[in-house]
Amino acid sequence: MTNGAHGTLYIGVTADLPVRITQHRDGRGSEFCAKHGLTRLIYAERHDDIRDAIAREKAMKKWKRQWKLRLIRERNPDWRDLYDDIQTAR
Repeated sequence: MTNGAHGTLYIGVTADLPVRITQHRDGRGSEFCAKHGLTRLIYAERHDDIRDAIAREKAMKKWKRQWKLRLIRERNPDWRDLYDDIQTAR
């Protein structure tokens, strides 16, 4: 989640991405997202096992910011909000 291109970044894990993104957009997802106005989904990964997702989340939270920015630019160079894509795929 972010508040704009190259803005504040938030990394999290969920079993229901559309619901969780809606919560973040409504200011109910996390205190951090609400405090920083993080309402845009700019990157997501799917994992078949929640344990793999949690391990990936923990690893990415330790990454340098530049590594995270590079990953986002590779997959979403325009920093487009992916929320509608997630809702449509449901």
